[in-house]
Amino acid sequence: MARHLCIHGHFYQPPREDPWQGDVLPEGSAAPAHDWNERIHRESYAPLAWARRLDANGRIADIMNCYEWMSFNVGPTLLRWMDRHAPDTLRRMVEGDRQSLARWGHGNALAQVYHHIIMPLATVRDREMEVAWAVDDFMHRFGRKPEGMWLAESAADLPSLETLADAGIAFTILAPRQARAVAMLDGRPADDAAWMPVDEHSLDIREPYLVELPSGRSMAVFFYDGALSRAVAFERLLQDGEGFWRRLVGAAGPGLLSVCTDGETYGHHFTFGEMALAHVLGQGYSGRDDLRLTNYAAQLERTPPRRRVLLHEPSSWSCAHGIERWRSDCGCTDGGHPGWNQRWRKPLREGLDAMKREIDAHFSRRGASLFYDPWAALRGYGKVLATQSSVAATPSASIAQSAASPPGTPSSGALEDARSTFAAKHLRPDLAPSDIDTAWRLLAMQEAALAAFASCAWFFDELSRIEPVNAMTYALRASDLAAATGTGDIHRHLLEHLQRAISNKPEEGTGADIFTHHALPRRETVPGLVLQALCLLEAADALPAAGDTATWTWPGAQVAVRLESAPGDVPLEGMAEVRLALEPGGETVHFAWTPPHATGATGSLVRVVRADGTQEAMRLMDLARNRREALLAALTTGATRRADELLGPVARTMLPLVSPWEEAQRDMVRSEAWAPLLPTLGLATITGCGASPETLRLVEDYLRANLGAGDRRRLARLAEGMFTELLDAPEPDWDKIERRIVRTRALLPDMDWWSVQNRIWQWGLAGEGPRRCAVQLGFRV
Repeated sequence: MARHLCIHGHFYQPPREDPWQGDVLPEGSAAPAHDWNERIHRESYAPLAWARRLDANGRIADIMNCYEWMSFNVGPTLLRWMDRHAPDTLRRMVEGDRQSLARWGHGNALAQVYHHIIMPLATVRDREMEVAWAVDDFMHRFGRKPEGMWLAESAADLPSLETLADAGIAFTILAPRQARAVAMLDGRPADDAAWMPVDEHSLDIREPYLVELPSGRSMAVFFYDGALSRAVAFERLLQDGEGFWRRLVGAAGPGLLSVCTDGETYGHHFTFGEMALAHVLGQGYSGRDDLRLTNYAAQLERTPPRRRVLLHEPSSWSCAHGIERWRSDCGCTDGGHPGWNQRWRKPLREGLDAMKREIDAHFSRRGASLFYDPWAALRGYGKVLATQSSVAATPSASIAQSAASPPGTPSSGALEDARSTFAAKHLRPDLAPSDIDTAWRLLAMQEAALAAFASCAWFFDELSRIEPVNAMTYALRASDLAAATGTGDIHRHLLEHLQRAISNKPEEGTGADIFTHHALPRRETVPGLVLQALCLLEAADALPAAGDTATWTWPGAQVAVRLESAPGDVPLEGMAEVRLALEPGGETVHFAWTPPHATGATGSLVRVVRADGTQEAMRLMDLARNRREALLAALTTGATRRADELLGPVARTMLPLVSPWEEAQRDMVRSEAWAPLLPTLGLATITGCGASPETLRLVEDYLRANLGAGDRRRLARLAEGMFTELLDAPEPDWDKIERRIVRTRALLPDMDWWSVQNRIWQWGLAGEGPRRCAVQLGFRV
């Protein structure tokens, strides 16, 4: 039997989006990145899409798309974020899957349960939704049905596998310690004598097994090599790509050697881990040492199961006690605080379960008059979720477009089609507009409630961490939607249980205290959305003139502002239409806004008058901290962008006027008057701007001596944008690009050329121009 290798990466981030705005707000612990998704993407997901392979002299010999050669699953919540913020990396994932499908007849990508919930702890209906929505999302992203599916934390039992089989899933991947006994598949029922007990060390992981299900169906299961996978994840095996390969060759035998880790291991957990992986994948696709790459589906076709397996039920890959990590103080944590306890896990689980039971009852009761079949409608809702569009928060000048398109969509497009198809199939005819709004809110309520069960809320060691607080925030959103559709205050069920959950930090108190102090302030309101939209439009210099309209769009919300007074008036008055994604009904209010520049942040507020005459007010300082941080980031970005736009022409005009032969000019260059111009002056120097070589040398010397860390970051950002524009041209001017690379390296010897290298690589290195530029950036040509 031939020797094959499959390296699998499990890529997942919990749902971090604000459940009202639909986008991730700043996370200070991820600094200098905006949030943890952004940081881990730059450290892991993107490097795997463009992994460097170096020669003996340290020059780039190849850039590999690892997704073309490794098995992988990506959580739908992470894919949703990537669609909005990292589309180039997502395209490389999809391309990698298509290439592997063409090569092996089966794609590398596996699906994953939608919200990464622990399936054995979920109700039958919740399991169905998680799998059905995951299949819809996978088909939308990858254009084919998934053959395999990753179970969150590989947590499995027979009912969970039955749910996969119901959805047409052929196989999953489990940890070797989850196997209890094996027996031959000989066409006869296995009696007790036929079963051979196994453990992690005695199980032969080189072949797939069959789990026979109570329904009469079956599920194929692959088991990964536990020792090797731990070595990759925790024993620094990624320090040396060649050592990694030799370890794999030594462990391989006839059949399949499977290595499985978190995808974040490559780059995020271990810097340059993606390069070690790229080395191994390169050896594998060349067939070195008679060990060849494949993926699970191709191997399953090549070698169908010969033996059946019994599982420890329930069990998982990251809890030695089965699945207790997600409901009890079992002792499994990340090890960060040995003296802490996790007794809070049980009341958090019980509180969310109690709340979900109320939500399900309300959905079934209220939905009966709105849907032909409420639960069939909820299963079908996955197709609507999958087609949510991919715009980041941006201002728009058109209220006509915003009225026709739900929040988060640049046009009516695919989401409108999905909504129309869904409505025709699932909504009862002749519903009043208010009933249609209620139906969509009920569906959004269920999605938010399921997001609260993402496994990471229980994984770590403290209740006040961001993950449990996120779970409470999603529960709060679900409770608000329940209240808006005709039921009581459902989150009280959660609070009753959280009273018994005690934080390891005395200052945090109980889970109810944490909910009150950390989750409840995140609740979004109509005045809050209007206030933020006005501040963001002002930061973007996009406030409309009196009588005109401008719109601020988040992926999950939209505020269209029509001014009735001039932008300089205080207070500024007008009308605002507020709409939330997947809830077609909006609300229009009158507002009076005192902007920050008029009174300072502490005095800035908005007052709104609703259609029924009730009035509400919101101060800027009353917004949740992460929303204030988002506004600060937008203000800073907007000010920096406007400064670059204003100072750029000044720098380009002044540079040719400098004469290196006149001492007065030298003094002028050394003066502090140039300080605000440094980044844009640096860009002008890189582009030349008609200045003489002597002038350029003089100014370059000045810049090298005076550029501070912040100036260097801004200049690098400006230079990266310039190169992106040049390299995205249909026919790049390679002579110009080469000259500017040389000047940029002189000013910024430590600049990160990663994205520019990727673009040059995509042009191919056959032409003389790309080859010259590639040599400048460290390629071997």
